[in-house]
Amino acid sequence: MSEQTLLDIALLGREYRVSCLPDEREALLKAASYVDEKMREIRGQTQSGGEKLAVMTALNIAHELLQMKLPGGIDLQDFRRRIDSMQSRVDQALALQENLF
Repeated sequence: MSEQTLLDIALLGREYRVSCLPDEREALLKAASYVDEKMREIRGQTQSGGEKLAVMTALNIAHELLQMKLPGGIDLQDFRRRIDSMQSRVDQALALQENLF
């Protein structure tokens, strides 16, 4: 098992120390760079800062992720709806089973 290492990243000029596995270092640096870019973009559009800017950035990135299609044409939103539908059916079936005992 690999040991965690500490990595310093910067978001909007503030330094943060995070831990990661050595083989995840480059991906984490890319992610931090992307988040920093999005935060700067949203700050410029909204003049927001602090916690509000962080929340707005997180929501925007989550929205982007949910809008993406995976290779092979898998639509993440459709996939999520299908999982929710299956979960609902499983819950209904389990509720009927509870009445049997």
